[in-house]
Amino acid sequence: MQPHKNALSKRLTWLGLVLTAWVLTGSCSKNLDQVPVDTATKDAIFGSEDGMKLYSNSFYDVLPGINDIYKADNMADYSAVNAVPDFLRQGAYTSRVATGWDWKNLRNINYFIANCNNPKIPLAVRNNYLGLARFFRAWFYFDKVKRFGNVPWIGKPFEVNDGNLYVGRDPRTLIMDSVVADLDFAATNITLANDPTCSQITKNVVLGFKSRVCLFEGTFRRYQTSYNLMSTAPEWLKAAATAAKTVMDSKAFSLNQGGGATRSYRQLFISNAPVAAEVMLANIASASLGVFNDANWWYTSSTYGARLSFTRTFINTYLNIDGTPFTNINRYDTLPFFKETQGRDRRLQQTIRMSGYTRTSNGATVAAPPVFSYVYTGYMPIKWSLDDTFFDNGANNTNAISLMRYAEILLNYAEAQAELGLLSDDDWSKTVGALRARAGITSGIAAKPVIIDAYMKANYFTDITDPSLMEIRRERGIELVLEGFRFYDLVRWKKGDLLARSWNGMYVPALDVPMDLNGDGVNDVYFYKTPPANQQKGITYINVSEVANNVTNPQQLSNGNSGEIHWLDNVQKEWKDYKYLYPVPYTDLQLNPKLGQNPGWEE
Repeated sequence: MQPHKNALSKRLTWLGLVLTAWVLTGSCSKNLDQVPVDTATKDAIFGSEDGMKLYSNSFYDVLPGINDIYKADNMADYSAVNAVPDFLRQGAYTSRVATGWDWKNLRNINYFIANCNNPKIPLAVRNNYLGLARFFRAWFYFDKVKRFGNVPWIGKPFEVNDGNLYVGRDPRTLIMDSVVADLDFAATNITLANDPTCSQITKNVVLGFKSRVCLFEGTFRRYQTSYNLMSTAPEWLKAAATAAKTVMDSKAFSLNQGGGATRSYRQLFISNAPVAAEVMLANIASASLGVFNDANWWYTSSTYGARLSFTRTFINTYLNIDGTPFTNINRYDTLPFFKETQGRDRRLQQTIRMSGYTRTSNGATVAAPPVFSYVYTGYMPIKWSLDDTFFDNGANNTNAISLMRYAEILLNYAEAQAELGLLSDDDWSKTVGALRARAGITSGIAAKPVIIDAYMKANYFTDITDPSLMEIRRERGIELVLEGFRFYDLVRWKKGDLLARSWNGMYVPALDVPMDLNGDGVNDVYFYKTPPANQQKGITYINVSEVANNVTNPQQLSNGNSGEIHWLDNVQKEWKDYKYLYPVPYTDLQLNPKLGQNPGWEE
């Protein structure tokens, strides 16, 4: 994977680049005061380590914001939300509403790279900051390739009169080779080895990100066969495994075990300070700086958030605590909510509201079952939400938001090794086995599986025949749920069709019978077609008749008077393979027709 020697030979234009060509992009969101290029001398920036350090802080704008990660799985096969995304509705998403063709952060980075050459500064110091810049350029371009495929490779800061502005896109092979070259330079030259704050880029963060990038590209090339890049997939998978193994061998990180099987997992997502043993990179809230997130508001509001709840098909993938598939239980598909959530992988109770979950309200501890005025399927997330209701009504959350953690690195290694046919029992026990052991699962953690799970094959990955690979994909869905990975996991596995499936929820045995969801003796929800004459306080009443208010009711039961909840079956979802890439936005294409539109999105 060598960088292309003529990477500067092609360029493009777009309005945003031209407008930002005169200024150095600042970092207001990171509470830093950056000086514009046209008022700051280069020597003030590049003539001292302090100047380069201050400038490099602006690169962090490339990373997802503090409110981005826990909202990123709104369009995922396991997420039922308040409306079918336009992207999944026929004709609703076009290039005229497309976004993402924004390049101002790249110019900021390239300006630094082009000018970080003051011989008065020791070479090792300059290369450290160049390594940071090139890491963020790699992050920037990886996001662009995932979204658009071919994009222009830009290796210098353009001025408005540059003759190379109006040209076309470069192939993804050139871009991805250049991304890896940037990451290799960063891993070699960044000097920061450890960061207890989990907020800075270290060598291990670079290597962890390289494992993410190479796993994506290796599996993309293997399963997206229309690109005719299958023969190059092993090279990328080997690079992913090597990068992940280097992080593992460093012994710098470990899986958090501080709360036991019932708390260690969720601690990672509700702690104010990142759990530094496992979290490698995070966005950190700060009351003194007025930086908060709105995860509680997002997940506990009937109006602000997407009212995301999980599908039952996904919840069924959580294993029993003894390591056997839940779907092996006789009549598992007719178990009501309380019964189906018992004796499962302990991550389930740390991911959704179920029996035993409580919240604090005005200093009092109260039972907190799923609330159907917030969710549609009954499977209500708690992974990122704090347990005090104080945080529910605005951007008040003080918990850190993880961007990379050691669990992902273990899964990256396991998947790359399995794809290469090299996964050993020892690999399994150190990766998937370790994650399952942390979750309290008591068997199947020492040796890789030998029997493929029929439910996973029938409902998710019909093309997979390797039991280990199937279980790694199961594990990735569970361990990394709501961390922003799912859509692009489906893209690289070429399983976008899963996004068009029905949104199903918990099983309702009968109409007109109050249900106690958390087993505390208090009824919580009542499903009806004819509203009861006398409604009890504290119970949520859900109309599941075929027609409500003279329109098709979006919330019904699969068998009419019983069965799984189904949400929004009346709105058709569509998946077409051209949607593995987003369209180039219409306005940018008009400015430069040489960019060309991605196939299938032409108007």
